[in-house]
Amino acid sequence: RDVERSRGLGDVYKRQPLLPMPHLPRLFRHGGAALSCAVLLLSFGSAHAKSLDLKSSDGLILHNADGESVKFKGHSALQISSSTPPASDQQRLDHLALVEGLEFTNGTIEVDLAGQPSPGATGGARGFVGVAFRVQEDRETYDCFYLRPTNGRAEDQERRNHTVQYMSHPDFPWRKLRTETPSRYESYVDITPATWIHVRLEVDGAKARLFIDDREQPTLIVNDVKSGEDASGSVAIWFEGSTIAHARNLKITPR
Repeated sequence: RDVERSRGLGDVYKRQPLLPMPHLPRLFRHGGAALSCAVLLLSFGSAHAKSLDLKSSDGLILHNADGESVKFKGHSALQISSSTPPASDQQRLDHLALVEGLEFTNGTIEVDLAGQPSPGATGGARGFVGVAFRVQEDRETYDCFYLRPTNGRAEDQERRNHTVQYMSHPDFPWRKLRTETPSRYESYVDITPATWIHVRLEVDGAKARLFIDDREQPTLIVNDVKSGEDASGSVAIWFEGSTIAHARNLKITPR
């Protein structure tokens, strides 16, 4: 259609060779303005999408985290872990690999993740790894969807039901949500530890949907994201201190 409009404008000039010269600059200005607007809109959309291959920690801020470039399951990736022992709920640390220079409110976040308990971790370790979004400057306030990979094929059905979790720190940690609204913010999905898992998160105001491994249907739906309709902040790979996490191919498309 744009090509047709351009040709149409050219036809105007061809069909009106006697058009007074003072009018020509005005037409060019109008056409140029329209073209400039189109280019601006295209640039706006592409400039705000952000992709990181995560072959290193370039473009990230590591918060209570150590990063190392490794080969994992045949792919170059960023390994993230913590040298700080896991804390209790009351003394927990936020372990984050934050994307630099990003303000995210709504849109899509995609990344390949793998999580496994670190050597020497206690029996409660699950390989916790996920995506935090709308992360505030204090790095303690954010929404998060995360995985418990060792739960995916546990022989205990209750553990399986807790494979995927939503939480919102600091006011709505997982334990509070499970106690007050059992099963609403958790779900089952078939995943395993130390295996690449494709995660896609769609955020729209106070609604969010988590998709796993390119499944057509969401694994977990949250209709009351605790940060609200309009909150904004950074995006981060999230993990718990007992986890060795791996990440690659992060793509963030705000809208």
